[in-house]
Amino acid sequence: MRELLGLRRRDKVAPVSRFGASRSVVPVSRMSTVDLIVAELRKAILAGDLAVGEPLREVEIASQLGVSRGPLREAAQRIVQEGLLVSIPGRGLRVRRIPAEEVPDLYESRLAIEAHAARRLAQRPNAVETAELEACLARLVAVSAGDEAVPIGDADIAFHRQLVDLVGSARMSKRIDTLLAETRIANLSTQDGYAMPREVSHTYRELIDAIVAGHGEVAADALSRQFEAAIARLTGVDDSTETIESPIGTETASFARIEPVE
Repeated sequence: MRELLGLRRRDKVAPVSRFGASRSVVPVSRMSTVDLIVAELRKAILAGDLAVGEPLREVEIASQLGVSRGPLREAAQRIVQEGLLVSIPGRGLRVRRIPAEEVPDLYESRLAIEAHAARRLAQRPNAVETAELEACLARLVAVSAGDEAVPIGDADIAFHRQLVDLVGSARMSKRIDTLLAETRIANLSTQDGYAMPREVSHTYRELIDAIVAGHGEVAADALSRQFEAAIARLTGVDDSTETIESPIGTETASFARIEPVE
């Protein structure tokens, strides 16, 4: 879940990009009060604790967090920019809902980034990078044997994020973070609660094998077929896929008090 929420650990070592250039060391910065509120709101939205379409209860949330409405509103505006909240004139802030008709465009955007990432990785297959994708796939297979949809969704998101992160482009990683969050919202917006396929698609295996073999277009095609199946499921075109459902957002979200940072 930590990766899903964007709370990544930053290492102090200077990594080397796939193209041989050393990246600058990123200093570890202390999170501000607004940063902490953003993390709490994002976590609640992506976990389904703040249900899609529901208003943001500013007074109640600010009281639970132990902050004033000023920093809460600033944090909420950041979440609006991320596309997880929407501002409706006269109705305030609400958790965004992504209807079925927007799903194809969402996956089209994802395909543009992820297919490019797959082609890049296939240009210079790397055993270490392949091992990282294999680990993500192994995690997805393991949790798919259980009866909880959310861990499966988390593992799926981790796989696709890793695919893009391995390219070493900060801008691509930032874009895919937003699109993966929107994918979670789209799934939360369905009528049947949060659901994920019970069986892991063979396209994950095909994708990794194609990258190892240096076949970028084959890898991109595997992604395309995987996304077509996801679109069909989320839009109701295909209801034959066996899924695991997890009812979420059935209880009112609660927030732990945070310690304001000066």
